[in-house]
Amino acid sequence: MAPTKKGILERLNAGEIVIGDGGFVFALEKRGYVKAGPWTPEAAAEHPEAVRQLHREFLRAGANVMQTFTFYASDDKLENRGNKLALTGAQINEAACDLAREVANEGDALVAGGVSQTPSYLSCKSDKEVKAIFKKQLDVFTKKNVDFLIAEYFEHVEEAVWAVEVLKGSGKPVAATLCIGPEGDMHGNSPGDCAVKLVKAGAQIVGVNCHFDPLTCVKTVKLMKEGVEKAGLKAHYMVQPLAFHTPDCNCQGFIDLPEFPFALEPRILTRWDMHQYAREAYNAGIRYIGGCCGYEPYHIRAVSEELAPERGFLPAASEKHGMWGAGLEMHTKPWVRARARRDYWQNLKPASGRPLCPSMSTPASWGVTRGHADLMQQKEATSKDQLKQLFDRSKNH
Repeated sequence: MAPTKKGILERLNAGEIVIGDGGFVFALEKRGYVKAGPWTPEAAAEHPEAVRQLHREFLRAGANVMQTFTFYASDDKLENRGNKLALTGAQINEAACDLAREVANEGDALVAGGVSQTPSYLSCKSDKEVKAIFKKQLDVFTKKNVDFLIAEYFEHVEEAVWAVEVLKGSGKPVAATLCIGPEGDMHGNSPGDCAVKLVKAGAQIVGVNCHFDPLTCVKTVKLMKEGVEKAGLKAHYMVQPLAFHTPDCNCQGFIDLPEFPFALEPRILTRWDMHQYAREAYNAGIRYIGGCCGYEPYHIRAVSEELAPERGFLPAASEKHGMWGAGLEMHTKPWVRARARRDYWQNLKPASGRPLCPSMSTPASWGVTRGHADLMQQKEATSKDQLKQLFDRSKNH
């Protein structure tokens, strides 16, 4: 019988570094398995080999949490705006749990079942209705016996609190991450206040994910940590940011950038940026460090390599890589061999190769949030008339 793995809280309580995986939605969209727009995870059931392989690559890169590919896998999101699926939410959630468990068992990794924000909340449904949606996903996670739970990607702390209140009923450890920056959530709650609300609701791990770049997210988690400590509470902290530079984002993050979602590649962080991120997060007292949209396995490998002294080992994916480009010592060209050193890559200012390309953009900033008519969701596909109104409106922003 295989030895029992240490749980998430056991690891964090011992001061261990937990490395999360990366952004499945964006990675699988680029590979042709996810539709941009709905961003729903039916690939877990339709193309399990693609999801399994991505899990495996993140595991090999050093991740020791396999998060189920259940982002936006609530029934209301799966059928939102004409998204027609031949699969039920339960089928998708179950398939995702099975894949995560299969790969987690190949290493010392845990399985985290995840829920995220819902169209029902944006459409001003009651807490009872929204909680019922989370409960349906939780029933699957309980059946599949995931190791812990994550309420992630919430713009409003109120909805995240509802999610935590549902998830904690399982008796399993609960983490909660908001997709907010230093300005706080979409209703103006500060990061510190948000964190306090989540801890009081029952989350043992709090932090942020998505919407902003790594250093912005680390700054936000610092503010959350300050708020929790000021309130006399205790928690562990996690961060899973974008792999994109977003200094020009407003409070709603990269979704407002004109490049979202199909032209973000010029903003991608290098692996050397990831080394800096990992060190900044660690120095801030964050011990659950991972990634979200834009993260590929090589980004997680860079995080793992930076924190190898603290973890005591390098990931398997470093066998063909070597720290700081050591393999370049074997290159045929001498000027490339001269780049086989840490200080070269740390001090490089990468060029974009795009003449006249601006360094930053102007976010869309339509200024709408929960309760606004524009955010009332629907099962029917967006009509041509509705699209025309949006196209016309966008010309004025």
